[in-house]
Amino acid sequence: MTEKEMSVYEHIGELRKRLIYVVVFFFLAMVGGFFLAEPIIVYLQNADEAKELTMNAFRLTDPIKIYMQFAFIVAFVITSPIILFQFWSFISPGLYEKERKVTLSYIPISVLLFLAGISFSYFILFPFVVDFMGRLAERLAINQVIGINEYFQFLLQLTLPFGLLFQLPVIVMFLTRLGIVTPMYLIKVRKYAYFILLVIGAFITPPEIISHMMVTIPLFGLYEISIIVSKGAYRKAKRAEMLQQNDHYQQK
Repeated sequence: MTEKEMSVYEHIGELRKRLIYVVVFFFLAMVGGFFLAEPIIVYLQNADEAKELTMNAFRLTDPIKIYMQFAFIVAFVITSPIILFQFWSFISPGLYEKERKVTLSYIPISVLLFLAGISFSYFILFPFVVDFMGRLAERLAINQVIGINEYFQFLLQLTLPFGLLFQLPVIVMFLTRLGIVTPMYLIKVRKYAYFILLVIGAFITPPEIISHMMVTIPLFGLYEISIIVSKGAYRKAKRAEMLQQNDHYQQK
């Protein structure tokens, strides 16, 4: 009983240590975010989608709000590998040696997928949506007065979710290695997953069929890639389980 209580206390202490590492590194990254936020905002304002627009601040605090948001996002992106590594360090003692190596490789893959999702949304989807909104306003004879806060809020709401949605293959791989999901289950619930992805696409994009398809088709592709990834992870997990059983019998 005492050993179990000590074990729980040790786990809490280990979690606390990992969280302190993350918080300290985040504050250091936030300092870097303060220097990087301004050039990023200026670059986005001079991009093709925004350079023809006149940005307006409808509230005195709008510029500092945008500045702080980008500093926070930059700090989070810089800190994300540390967050994932600390999470891996916390759970790795409960994994086998091969599982430690495999799951450690998820960290760079996850970061690359996050950046790929943001890049896809910003360079492919966002210009199309901005052009669609501009053409619609022109047809309706609406004079657009763009608020800098509203513009960047819309930009972030469209791009950041794709960074998270592109994590789907890594999440599925991780859950498969833990035995929580299987490729057979993913195939079984495919039609329900497609419906959920359709709903997500409808929330992200404007009410226009082409932009909706531009979002949902890549999401369907991600789900199919996740099934393929899950099959590979499932086979490796089963192979590792068989090797472990063989070692156990040989020891007996």
